Amino acid sequence: MCIHQLNLLAASNNLPISNFLGKQHPIEAHHLSSICDIMEKAMVNGDTCIIRCILVVFQVVFKFFFSPQTERNRDIVRRSGLLLWQLLMAPRDQICSEIQKEVCLAISSGLNILYPGEAEINNLLKLVLTEGENRNSGLSQLRDVILTNLAEQLQNNRFGSEEDEHYRLNDELLHYILKIVVRESCVLITKCQTVSKDDFQRLLSTVPAASSCLRYLMAVQNHLLSNTILIKPDDNDDSDSSLQGETLKVQELKTSILSLATQILTGCDEVLEMLQQVTTALINSDISDREQRLKGLEQITKATMLGHLLPVLLTSLMHPNLQTLTMADALMPQLVQLVLYTSQTALLLKTQSPVFSELNSSPSCAPEQKGKQLPDERMLEEKEEPGFLTGLKIPAPWAAGKTVETVHPVRDNYKFKETVHIPGARCLYLRFDNRCSSQYDYDKLVIYAGPSTNSRKVAEYGGNTLGYGSRSVLGTGWPKDLVKVEGDTVTFSFEMRSGREHNTPDKAMWGFACTVRAQESSEDVSGGLPFLVDLALGLSVLACSMLRILYNGPEITKDEETCQELLRSKLLQRCQWQVEANGVISPALTPSPSPLPLTIEEDREFTYPSDVLVPPVGHYFDLPRIRLPPGIMIKLREISGRARPQFRPSIK
Repeated sequence: MCIHQLNLLAASNNLPISNFLGKQHPIEAHHLSSICDIMEKAMVNGDTCIIRCILVVFQVVFKFFFSPQTERNRDIVRRSGLLLWQLLMAPRDQICSEIQKEVCLAISSGLNILYPGEAEINNLLKLVLTEGENRNSGLSQLRDVILTNLAEQLQNNRFGSEEDEHYRLNDELLHYILKIVVRESCVLITKCQTVSKDDFQRLLSTVPAASSCLRYLMAVQNHLLSNTILIKPDDNDDSDSSLQGETLKVQELKTSILSLATQILTGCDEVLEMLQQVTTALINSDISDREQRLKGLEQITKATMLGHLLPVLLTSLMHPNLQTLTMADALMPQLVQLVLYTSQTALLLKTQSPVFSELNSSPSCAPEQKGKQLPDERMLEEKEEPGFLTGLKIPAPWAAGKTVETVHPVRDNYKFKETVHIPGARCLYLRFDNRCSSQYDYDKLVIYAGPSTNSRKVAEYGGNTLGYGSRSVLGTGWPKDLVKVEGDTVTFSFEMRSGREHNTPDKAMWGFACTVRAQESSEDVSGGLPFLVDLALGLSVLACSMLRILYNGPEITKDEETCQELLRSKLLQRCQWQVEANGVISPALTPSPSPLPLTIEEDREFTYPSDVLVPPVGHYFDLPRIRLPPGIMIKLREISGRARPQFRPSIK
């Protein structure tokens, strides 16, 4: 156990022992061979104590003291790997769980030594990911240990580094991991319906606990998203090669995020479908603890990929670096489907809440209540059906209010100015602290209804009633009730003009503190929304943002900005453009009819000759001819001053 403790201490990179062990000379092959001999003898004799000690020795040796450079060393490594694999695949009745855990730790510590090369590691991971749940419990435990270690290492590395390529698995393995996460999430949600009452209570006490596969996906997602959002070019290196390298890195990051986001949203779609089925089944069941299970279902859902992966992904996709046309075009169909699933499931759960039950009373009471309905309720009934937001208060950043205050106490020549802006507020309500005071009444606070001191003055307060300084207050004194300010912006300006007298205590120069709210009541409405409702709103906001990107289309290029005047030309707008096979845009052979009014003499229907559809013969023809209507030609001749050529008939 001393060796085991030494191994745990050495795992920390910040301790001196880690540097000490890392500088030791590699162990010789015959020493490792002797360790294997001891392990084989202990396995034959069934000595679990010796086996466990040797497994801990393997962990230390693989991590610090061994380097398989020679052929003999590689033979010893293969022998060690066979011994470890033999213990891992032993039947459960022949090996205890503690030894199995140590075997997994030993293999994980020597992963790069036992399985040199990316192909061998990928084959091992593919085996434990595909067969871990079916063949042997040791494989699933090995999978958990390896993925946990990879997740921890991935969080400490920057995108594009050499270690990043090692810790971030390929798309095929990520697909296997995602399938396991989806299956675990569906199984967890299904247990809300199938397990007994006692088991359900125990289940609630164990969540949210993320599995190793889910933890690894979280690490990969956070690794990619954080690097995409936080990546910054090197200010000291403005060379073309540096800029090109940063651009390629950003593009690679966005491609990886798009691939991962697509897979995560697809998995969430499957989990939400299962959640909707379980919710419907619980509502229609006659289980005695149905209400408790429906309430606990939301807590269980937070422990799945819906709670650990989706909220972070939705928030990150709102960042400007990821608000691209490519992202919107690829993710929009899945976002719409997820919005439907979450809103429908949230509405199903809403039907079981007391608020909704009051709105949807029993049919027997309907005639009596219908006559007593308020106008707003009748309007709601006529215009729309109650949705999953019925009866819920949407949390707002300004619900708790914003506190504006000076230092306490204020000092000589102290000045304070601050503006509070709450978008969308019709008026603001100010509540002052009962300790507000200043030395003299001209040491005052002035409030303005606007963004600056040039705005309309609302009120001014100053002085104290404590018997110090002026022994009076400005006007009616510091307000005890709410102060209403019209508009969504208020500015505070405070100035300490007098010098502090020697007998004035701190409480007489306390300054001021004021809480600004957009609502008159001070009730707390920031407790948060139900998880599925919050998820549905987040998905809706992201879907609307992506829809706006799709509607706006590609960004205007520099060439288009340069040619704005030409593109606005009505002459070009009269042409009918077509795309050639090579992607080049050129005027069509058949121009569109003129949208401009013709002159009075020529205000008649204009038809194009059929010969314009046939290109002229000869090598001189480079661009198709555009036949303009006579009205335009007459105006062009008037502007240019050139008359229409006269053709004389030929005399035969």
